[in-house]
Amino acid sequence: MSYVITGATGHLGRLVVEDLLRRGVPAGDITATGRDITKAKDLADRGVRVLAIDYDDPASLDAAFRGADRILLISASEPGRRTQQHGNAIDAAARAGAGLLAYTSIASAGTTTMRLAAEHQATEAALRGSGLTYALLRNSWYFENYTAQIPAILQRGSLAGSARDGQVSAATRADYAAAAAAVLAGDGHEGRAYELGGDEAFTLAELAAEIGAHAGQPVSYLDLPEDEYARLLADAGLPEAAAATMADADRGLARGDLFVDSGDLSRLIGRPTTSLREAVAAALR
Repeated sequence: MSYVITGATGHLGRLVVEDLLRRGVPAGDITATGRDITKAKDLADRGVRVLAIDYDDPASLDAAFRGADRILLISASEPGRRTQQHGNAIDAAARAGAGLLAYTSIASAGTTTMRLAAEHQATEAALRGSGLTYALLRNSWYFENYTAQIPAILQRGSLAGSARDGQVSAATRADYAAAAAAVLAGDGHEGRAYELGGDEAFTLAELAAEIGAHAGQPVSYLDLPEDEYARLLADAGLPEAAAATMADADRGLARGDLFVDSGDLSRLIGRPTTSLREAVAAALR
């Protein structure tokens, strides 16, 4: 069985490769791909096949996907270009005759109206029309979206957002990577759409309180109207379009679009997901 992991020079893709290796998949059966393969030199040294790809270069995708039994398509990082880039990858997978393509989508992709979801929804539609056998990994938020902000949150003494009392089912990248590896290395996942999220959902006020408890200082949650939160993000240096998209994502969080109670993630990985307490404690260490 041969496996191709796209985005393997990024955080999530590398973790998937590592998880496949832990599962006993021979290194020579794994192809790790990405734009900057110098970041994967250590994987190559361990026997993993490493190839450069560019979602905008169909020839590079054809070369990487040739002979692949199972492919993980990790969503691209360029908003506004993802639909075309993912379409290129799907077309290349179809030309290669891949047995299964798993795609990292977004939670509630079938119903959410978040701007961030539009390109995921278009990709899912492309997969359905491609003739490929596929599995959808609909990930909720990553804990790292929040824990990366902890130094700034502690400096301000507050966490800002526009999520009201909406609950988010966040999990770590490692949790989501383990689920992707389980789908790639396992059987019976064809045609499935997995709603993936942490076992214990939380509000942003609860996140702020948890950060404060571990840091030993008060941290409050400042809930703002969506337009004010977007302005705050833009004033902090985020491009205006990105700021608007992130504020809109909090609107989705408030609606419950990032709340997941399917249990799919913990079932796939065979253990409880990382808790809020564990994630915050690890980040502060």
